[in-house]
Amino acid sequence: MSENVTLTIDGKDITGEKGQTIMDAALANDIYIPHLCHHPDLAPYGSCRVCTCLVNGRPQTACTFPISDGMEVENDTDTVNEMRKQIVEMLFVEGNHYCMFCEKSGNCELQALAYRFGVTTPRYPYQFPKREVDASHPNVWIDRDRCVLCARCIRASKDVDGKHAFDFAGRGPNRHISVDAADGIEHTPVDADDKAVQVCPVGSLMLKRQGYKIPIGQRKYDHEPIGTDIETGASKKQ
Repeated sequence: MSENVTLTIDGKDITGEKGQTIMDAALANDIYIPHLCHHPDLAPYGSCRVCTCLVNGRPQTACTFPISDGMEVENDTDTVNEMRKQIVEMLFVEGNHYCMFCEKSGNCELQALAYRFGVTTPRYPYQFPKREVDASHPNVWIDRDRCVLCARCIRASKDVDGKHAFDFAGRGPNRHISVDAADGIEHTPVDADDKAVQVCPVGSLMLKRQGYKIPIGQRKYDHEPIGTDIETGASKKQ
């Protein structure tokens, strides 16, 4: 039998279950907490920091922090959203994101977060890093320019696909997604229907021959901001 826990998010009392994270409890109560590395089918990771909330006045990642009785969480406030906005801006300048040419435009979670937070142009200088594209696989390609190091593909490949085809290599600004083959993704066990390919939040890990398949106006975030399905409860009806 589960043990109920009562906490507040932005002054609203909600009930969760002992062992849940703030993210879990929020989603169960139709409260959207912006995120990138979190995915409901994967173990919590806490790398992107976009889900940062103030918990009893201190910043914590909602996807990893467990709930407790009497906890007070600040989520949708000017202070918290400004922190998140800066994180999103840094993710843009640390990569090479050309949204108008990207096949994931309209379905990209990073782009959608930028729209939600009103980012028109980052306040930080662009770094324009040199990153490699690997299109050696017959059905899948990696554009590292767009990678936000969320590790979704790494976790999905290891924990869901059972392949461990991806991992991180390098440190600091040279950190990047690597594959389990010295001569490219073509020589890995990656398949087009792998979970690792499906969970990429941006246009970094993509299927070939699928580009621009969904017309403008029919893409996921063309009409409503990211998170609207959660806030309206529509995600539970799907």
